[in-house]
Amino acid sequence: MTQKLTILFDLDGTLVDTAPDLVLAHNHVMQKFGFPTKSPNEIKALVGMGAGTMMGKTLWNYAKSEIKSIKEKDIKDKMVKEFVKFYGNNILVESKLITGAKDFLVWCKKNKISMGVCTNKQEHLAVDLLKKIGISDFFEYVAGSNTFNFCKPDARHLTNVVEIMDGDIKKTIMIGDSEVDGKSAENASVPFILLEDGYTDVKVSEIKYDHLIKDFIGLEKIIKNYL
Repeated sequence: MTQKLTILFDLDGTLVDTAPDLVLAHNHVMQKFGFPTKSPNEIKALVGMGAGTMMGKTLWNYAKSEIKSIKEKDIKDKMVKEFVKFYGNNILVESKLITGAKDFLVWCKKNKISMGVCTNKQEHLAVDLLKKIGISDFFEYVAGSNTFNFCKPDARHLTNVVEIMDGDIKKTIMIGDSEVDGKSAENASVPFILLEDGYTDVKVSEIKYDHLIKDFIGLEKIIKNYL
């Protein structure tokens, strides 16, 4: 049965403040491979495109400024593997739900709103985090960076999930915290709700959105307009 409304959520920085544990994992890897560590703000800006891009950007920026020759892909692959292993074992040390998220999910469920997750986190990590933090049962489908052969900002990351959920893309909303989420929503032609202070170094004024929120408190008022 087609739902009257579908809401797709990003995960890192949108539903869950995962920055502390991502920082821990990232800097563990950097130290292990002999590279400089980064500050929480620097790492938050790299989160949106997933572990591979996070490590790739870190390595590339370091390589450009510090070293002349490096087998970038080989080292990057090893670093990503170590990151995923370490992070998977420490996925819920300091991470916490964004303010108001749980209550909003409960409200959506009561109002028969269909919910899914579209994240550039690897699928098994996303599913594990959602289970451990206690909100996995709210979502009908979780799509990670490796679920399909493409990921955000490709529109198909969103449209495929909506189709799998038997929803209607014309009755779908995307909620996220970065330009990657915004571009995904734009590419899929769905309204976009942007959380401030997201995991990005792009200014809010440079991200296309329909609604801007600080957290999930009071978001029901906006969503009611789409019911």
